[in-house]
Amino acid sequence: MEFQIATTDPHAVYNLLIGLVAPRPVALVTTLNEDGGVNAAPYSAYNYLSIDPPVIGLGIAERDGAGGAAWDAKAKDTGRNIRQRGEFVVNVVTEDLMDAMTVTAIAFPAEVSEINEAGLHTVASSVVSVPRIAEAHAALECVELQTIEIGRSRIVLGRVVSMWVEDRFVDPAGPYIRAQEMHAIGRMNGQGAYVRTRDAFVTKDRIKYGDWVKR
Repeated sequence: MEFQIATTDPHAVYNLLIGLVAPRPVALVTTLNEDGGVNAAPYSAYNYLSIDPPVIGLGIAERDGAGGAAWDAKAKDTGRNIRQRGEFVVNVVTEDLMDAMTVTAIAFPAEVSEINEAGLHTVASSVVSVPRIAEAHAALECVELQTIEIGRSRIVLGRVVSMWVEDRFVDPAGPYIRAQEMHAIGRMNGQGAYVRTRDAFVTKDRIKYGDWVKR
């Protein structure tokens, strides 16, 4: 089948795109609202984009049914909080956080804490004012570098200013992340499908040009 974007319903485009661009890492993003309350929400439109400086990208769609409302009214809590505070934390979602992560995705009323409902806790970050999730094994502290408004989405570019990783998941030889032991999860589509990384690693070394020529 072929789908021409110009003649395909946007929701269908969404369903197809997130099923093809997969697996995707899941970011459990914490932010602070204007009253100092902590918000947590998961996003799989997320990845690293640059190393020097270290920059991650986060795609945040506007609220459903927002229509022609002003940006603040259309924006999800995460996008609005980042715009107002200029800081956020990406907490790495691993297998043991999967159930709690799905709870934070519920559209709770503004006065309800997703973190409390999910049974999670927070601890202070090192650089930014936004706390990280205490149960997360790794977290990226970010400051807003730029937010790009495209259609009904906001693409947030965040400059990573600090990385916290639980000691047991760091190989000091690199340093490298012991990803085979951390067990991050990946999002596969819009039907609740995820993948685990436990016992799923395949090692394939990059081929150097000189070695390729010798072959």
